[in-house]
Amino acid sequence: MSPERVREILERFKSLKILVVGDVILDRYVFGKVERISPEAPVPVVEVQREEFRLGGAGNVANNLASLGVKTYLLGVVGQDYGRHIIKGLLKEASVEDLLVEDPQRPTTEKARIVALSQQLLRIDSESRKPLEGRPLEEVLQKMDLNVDGIVVSDYAKGVVCRDVMDRVKEKGVFFSVDPRPQNKRLYIGANLMTPNEKEARSMFSEESLQRLGWGLKRELRLETLVITLGARGMALFEKEFKVFPAKAKQVYDVSGAGDTVIAVLTACALAGVDWDSACELANLCAGIVVGKLGTAVVKPEEILQSLEEGCRV
Repeated sequence: MSPERVREILERFKSLKILVVGDVILDRYVFGKVERISPEAPVPVVEVQREEFRLGGAGNVANNLASLGVKTYLLGVVGQDYGRHIIKGLLKEASVEDLLVEDPQRPTTEKARIVALSQQLLRIDSESRKPLEGRPLEEVLQKMDLNVDGIVVSDYAKGVVCRDVMDRVKEKGVFFSVDPRPQNKRLYIGANLMTPNEKEARSMFSEESLQRLGWGLKRELRLETLVITLGARGMALFEKEFKVFPAKAKQVYDVSGAGDTVIAVLTACALAGVDWDSACELANLCAGIVVGKLGTAVVKPEEILQSLEEGCRV
């Protein structure tokens, strides 16, 4: 794909309005060094040097869309704790419209990662997986009455993506895409686009052959388009025909959040009228950029163009 073609696509993104609905996660990274083992137990002692907070889950999808120039709205649920303030601040920095609903009965979902020597030593999760109900659910449903071009459903199985929410998504009659979790697969029937990874796809439909797996899952859930991400092998497109697009990563540092980037790029491309071959090529390129970064990350237009130009020079 030429830099000129990518510039044209990025320019189209600027006219889009997309709502992201799903599980918002606060990603916390604690960076330190290890020089000794604890005398209390055979575990490393991490001397903390710095901390970083990033948008994860549905927040990372929204962050990627906004970074690409899309007018982006984020609808999810947070607790009434310190985490919500950090997320709201990050959304403001990212120019994402904040439609968050506060629920005093659950904590803000947080994944804390302890990192030393460029390796993750431990992850600590704080979350509730209870299905959304009561006043918070009503507030989420009310805030979905928004005039947008399309919706991304980012399901991390924390309770926000439920039957009532998916019914409202479908009632709106706009293009909607889903980053799924296998246990909720019946909720995704009729999606315009679904982007599971290969493990998730195989959990939703039992078939050894990749082609039969994709076509079977697409048919069962009546999906318009299915893209299965294949990690280092790239991604497989099931639309009018089957195609595999090889991965574009130069080096893989951290794959967390790559699926968020893929669904953001593919959804924006679909709504901008970009053909699926070009959309998958661009999504592969963007995923290749973010896996070269530590943790959840976004891709910026200038990084895409730089990567293309470097590829042309090789």
